[in-house]
Amino acid sequence: MTAPAPSIHRVVETALYVDDMQRAVAFYRDVLGLRVLSDGQRLSSIDAGGATLLLLFHRGATRDGLQFDGGWIPPHDGAGPVHVAFAIGAGDVEAWEARLAECGIAIESRVTWTRGGRSLYVRDPDGHSIELVTPGTWETY
Repeated sequence: MTAPAPSIHRVVETALYVDDMQRAVAFYRDVLGLRVLSDGQRLSSIDAGGATLLLLFHRGATRDGLQFDGGWIPPHDGAGPVHVAFAIGAGDVEAWEARLAECGIAIESRVTWTRGGRSLYVRDPDGHSIELVTPGTWETY
């Protein structure tokens, strides 16, 4: 029998692949109000709250991997719309609806989950499905 796996504590970062870095950074900074940690042509990093990072990679720029003084980052890339959910407060749904309307962002869907959580779904400029989700959605959230 093998020993149990060591604990996983949380997801630290997730990545989206974008076609226009400046446009993507502007959406996450100006619409969602997230803090940009670094802004580059190949990679931009964004503070997604709770010690998590959203990494925006220019689509295709990571296919060859990256060798640097600290080591090697293996190749990765992605195509098509993907999904990211950002945690919001239970009492903040209406404020987010107003904020999105003010920014001209259409709400694609509103969901009330069986555990009582609520979600708002929008699209970022690259077509990714962005969810703003309250507690009461999952057993763990």
